[in-house]
Amino acid sequence: MPTPLADKIRPKTLDDVVGQPHLLGKDKPLRRIIESGKIPNMIFYGSSGIGKTTVARIIAENTNLKMYKLNGTSASVSDIKDIISDTDTIDGYNGVLLYLDEIQYLNKKQQQSLLEYIENGKITLISSTTENPYFYVFNAIISRSTVFEFLPVSAEEIKPAIKRAFQICADDLGLKLKLESGVIDHIARGCGGDVRKSINTVELCVLSADNSDGELKVSLETVKLLTQRSNMRYDRDGDEHYNILSALQKSIRGSDENAALHYAARLIEAGDIISLSRRLLVIAAEDIGLAYPQALPIVKSCVDSAMQLGLPEARIPLADAVILLATAPKSNSGVCAIDSALADIKSGISGDIPMHLQDGHYGGANKMGKAIGYKYPHSYPNSWVEQQYLPDTIKDRVYYEYGNNKTEQAAKLYWEQIKKK
Repeated sequence: MPTPLADKIRPKTLDDVVGQPHLLGKDKPLRRIIESGKIPNMIFYGSSGIGKTTVARIIAENTNLKMYKLNGTSASVSDIKDIISDTDTIDGYNGVLLYLDEIQYLNKKQQQSLLEYIENGKITLISSTTENPYFYVFNAIISRSTVFEFLPVSAEEIKPAIKRAFQICADDLGLKLKLESGVIDHIARGCGGDVRKSINTVELCVLSADNSDGELKVSLETVKLLTQRSNMRYDRDGDEHYNILSALQKSIRGSDENAALHYAARLIEAGDIISLSRRLLVIAAEDIGLAYPQALPIVKSCVDSAMQLGLPEARIPLADAVILLATAPKSNSGVCAIDSALADIKSGISGDIPMHLQDGHYGGANKMGKAIGYKYPHSYPNSWVEQQYLPDTIKDRVYYEYGNNKTEQAAKLYWEQIKKK
């Protein structure tokens, strides 16, 4: 079976690793730990194709510990027990190093089976995961490990690896390499910080290239066809899903309509208009709120239209909703008010409902003193009359503070004038 190009050019030393200067640069923490030779339990966290497995292999190959490799997608408890049993043999006398890829796929029982041996030092664990370990990895494993976050690799950092990959392919074929201008740049930009994806794209380009006249010719047009949508990093159940939604809401809250449209476009391109629609409804209530009360029904109308239309037309009403919310006045007075009230309830700060507010629509209610003395506001000027509504214990509590915007300030002035009279 031919070796994939990505494995063929996989770095053998830390200096050859593409990206991760915050971890592997000179005097950076992970590099110092690796060079010390004393390897602790570690968890490498980050998206796929950015060097987690490569760095783990480099560490494993430069230690005197016997190395084992498991993948969380296929490993069983018996696989783990086999490794544990080797810790009592001559080969495992100094301890063993277990490289566990995709640890998030191990269930709790499987992860717990490692604990005792991690703690006593018989097993040194290096694991990698594409999901946030604080959500998916057992807390006891987390507490015994150091988490290092690997970041997407920049286009500039990927370019040398792409060029090297093309040259290796050309040399293997005995051909002269001829790349059209812009080929390397387009692959580097189009693969979303994923080094492995960029190398795989190189391999596809070579397979579909014109190699007549003793030359390996790769056109920009071919590259564009092979990198369509490849820069999308999206998983509806993963971190990137929530990161995009978070960035969308914060951009709208910050009144940056261009950034908001960018993040909305990511969701639309991924076909996830449901998540986008739900978040826009939340934003209309949470961040625009009473500063522009009409925003919520307008956004609801846009969302309903998008659902009826489907993609690609759904992008239009959704874009209208995004721009409306981003450019609308902002107020979070509503969410602050209800959260303040909820905080009292959760803390047990409450009291009996005043008797004059209690239900009096049944026989014997008046004899119990219920609903007696209630003043019907509509019977008074401006439909308002002063009376107590909160329980005695919190009768002076204030939850809602008028927002500093035209709509709420107008309402504040209106009620101040009425209540003074």
